[in-house]
Amino acid sequence: MKDTYTETKGALIVHLTGELDQHSAVKLRINLDKKIMDGANNLIFDLSKLDFMDSSGIGIIIGRYKNVTALGGTASVAGAKSCVEKILRMASIDKIIPIYKSVEDAILKIRGEEIG
Repeated sequence: MKDTYTETKGALIVHLTGELDQHSAVKLRINLDKKIMDGANNLIFDLSKLDFMDSSGIGIIIGRYKNVTALGGTASVAGAKSCVEKILRMASIDKIIPIYKSVEDAILKIRGEEIG
């Protein structure tokens, strides 16, 4: 799995590519926790290029959600392919963390703007 980051006004976008499993989750958790401690208070997980995610990925998302909301921030998921979105919904992530069709929609919501 490859993780890259983009900062936009008010949010840190976490772009994930490939497969998020137990082997890649440790490095990702360390990277994200450091970014949260450095001041990233709104996270958007861009899953548009993520092909597979197991329970380790769910743990990453839930754990970072807890960390960032404890500091007054938000977390959201955007662009998940149907196979990944199905896993998220089966785990009821959508009951806790908003899932958007695109990163752009998630950014609009963070900024308090209407989603088109």
